Amino acid sequence: MSSTDDKKTGRPVAISHIKVGTRGSELALTQTGHVVDALKEANFGVEFEIVVIKTTGDIDQRQNLAALGVGVFVRELEAALLDKRVDLAVHSLKDMPSSLPPQFTLAAVPLREDPRDAFISRNGETLEEIPAGSRIATGSARRQALIKSLRPDLIVESLRGNVPTRLAKLDEADGPDAVILAAAGLNRLGLENRITQHLPCSNFVPAVGQGALALETRMGDAPTIALAAKLNHEETHLEVSAERAFLDEIGGGCSASVSAHAKIRGKRLEFSAFASTPDGASIIRESLVDMADNAEEVGRKIGQLFVERGAQQLVAGDTK
Repeated sequence: MSSTDDKKTGRPVAISHIKVGTRGSELALTQTGHVVDALKEANFGVEFEIVVIKTTGDIDQRQNLAALGVGVFVRELEAALLDKRVDLAVHSLKDMPSSLPPQFTLAAVPLREDPRDAFISRNGETLEEIPAGSRIATGSARRQALIKSLRPDLIVESLRGNVPTRLAKLDEADGPDAVILAAAGLNRLGLENRITQHLPCSNFVPAVGQGALALETRMGDAPTIALAAKLNHEETHLEVSAERAFLDEIGGGCSASVSAHAKIRGKRLEFSAFASTPDGASIIRESLVDMADNAEEVGRKIGQLFVERGAQQLVAGDTK
């Protein structure tokens, strides 16, 4: 059993049971299982129960993610937090809106997995090697735009579904020639052997928060916040704070053709950002090196620069 101090009395409050909310996909359950194992190790005597919540993004597998709106994998989990069906929600950070409603707080961001995108081709060719006219499948507007900008001679197709479902498409006779997925998800599922090529963050800029997990709680729930905070990784938290500040300035969501990646090396922060029209024809790119202590400020500064250069109109497809 663990405890934290009650703000009003100053006396310890015992916590014995925490309900952890998650989506029901194989990847979500796997990564939530890892989080729960770490929480148990860090909080001796506390019981953690996994509660599966169906989200809009999981229920509707046909519509384009952009059509479903921002937070399609998050809203129902936050509703479960509010009505106390769960005490803590585990998200893929890239699924979360750039800023949280005031009822919630980001209690912890654990150490980030590989943030890169992974190119998986049917015949083992890299993105540079795959023949012109090959069909590349991805459900991400960002990845579609990046592919179109780097290889306009390829055919880009939309693809939704969980990781195993999307990989299985490669084995179908009429399936695509390659798919693009997050390396982190493949690693967590033990499928890293399927990766043909890791796409470098410098030119194939990952989604904001890609590879990182988010532990979200109710604002003011001090006992749960204290338990979750033990898993926080300071460098990762700083990196994703910079990325999310950038996205917040632009106002895009996880389904937009906009992305940012921050990496701390020592006391330095390396920051790359990308925004484009959905067809990848018009692009804004920027890179900056600054001090790690200024992470969030750097993200906002680049975000403001992108806004001045017309990023909001670009992402909306309005280039007039």
